[in-house]
Amino acid sequence: MKLIRTFGRTAKSAAAHIAAIEARAAASTAQVEAAVSTILADVRHGGDDALIEHAGRFDGLKLDDGTIQPLRVADHEMEAAWHAIPPELQTAMQVARANIRAFAEAQKPEEWTLEAEGVVTGQIVRPIAAVGCYVPGGRYPLPSTVFMTVTPAQVAGVPRIVVCSPKPARETLAAVYLASRGSRSTIEFYRIGGAQAVAALAFGTATIRKVDKIVGPGNLYVTAAKAMVSHECGIDMPAGPTEIGVISEKGDPAGIAADLVAQAEHDPEALAVFITSNEALATGVLAEVKLQSRLNPIAKQSLAANGAIFVTRTVAEARELTNRLAFEHLSVDAMSDLDWVTNAGSVFAGRFSPQSMGDYISGPNHVLPTGRAGRIRGGLSVQDFLKVITVQHYSRTGLAALGPHTILLAEAEGLRAHAQSVRVKLGKKGRTR
Repeated sequence: MKLIRTFGRTAKSAAAHIAAIEARAAASTAQVEAAVSTILADVRHGGDDALIEHAGRFDGLKLDDGTIQPLRVADHEMEAAWHAIPPELQTAMQVARANIRAFAEAQKPEEWTLEAEGVVTGQIVRPIAAVGCYVPGGRYPLPSTVFMTVTPAQVAGVPRIVVCSPKPARETLAAVYLASRGSRSTIEFYRIGGAQAVAALAFGTATIRKVDKIVGPGNLYVTAAKAMVSHECGIDMPAGPTEIGVISEKGDPAGIAADLVAQAEHDPEALAVFITSNEALATGVLAEVKLQSRLNPIAKQSLAANGAIFVTRTVAEARELTNRLAFEHLSVDAMSDLDWVTNAGSVFAGRFSPQSMGDYISGPNHVLPTGRAGRIRGGLSVQDFLKVITVQHYSRTGLAALGPHTILLAEAEGLRAHAQSVRVKLGKKGRTR
């Protein structure tokens, strides 16, 4: 992990390093776009045969004895996995799911109407018909992502939910079983991942019918694939390799380092950044990071490649840089810091709010925007699975009151048929000039 001052003799190198972080999302996915494009085209045109070929190579679909596992996971496999996990893990999963559900329920937008004289406007809320939930399963099984993606979709009322995860671990199978219990949504589970899973969800095959939107985090291949299919299938956001930002002036070095190392262990591509104007704190955090990551090879690798500690001249500069980088996960010293935070996926305030709590059990979603997409949106929510449809109703009185204004505006734009459609409904004779 590098310690870099943003002022003095190192100002120029600090600026270059910050610019590289800003550009890293596009630069990272660019390196896999050719391979991803080939996989997408193969599955689009080759259907199940191409999907099975790629899943056999990358997802362990082909067993050592040469047999091919079925694409779809059977219900009895998930039920057996649920009964095989320890009771205390079952309880933890149930608590996590309940908290995520409660948070999603609170997020749900409402239907409403506004009534004026003879005019009713408003909105209705409807679920997306079919969504694909991507659950990573390569380096670590992530059953928590099952709850984070499936639960808000269920709260939204999505009728068909398709889960894809490569080499699903027992815990992931158990999580899907729990998510399916009592669900009004139909849940399909397929043991595929990577760009090939995204292709199947976006384009459809004989076995997997296409969906309307794909959500969930993934590696560079998944992130690139989602971006490349987004012109014909909805996606949530870039949710690539993990990012963590911590800004502090008075924090505990060991606690700050613990969060940095925890998120860094996700992936060798993970980004971990600490920002402060307190140089003594920066030095203490650097020492703690080295100490705490020494036995964690993935965290050690990502911190060496992508970790940075920026020491700024002022607190104001530290805050400006934090908002500029728009971290996926952001830790701040106190709730009062929320007054200046404008860009982040999810914020963790105070020394007793480890980011790991948000990864599993707090309730807010852990599928969060990466690559500075936190400038334009927050994390996955129930609203990602809903459509807000506007409604308008006019009585004759309402049309008589507002119609003449519309006629004038339409004529000003040269759209004569627009004006005439109002005249006809009003029963007026004559044509637009």
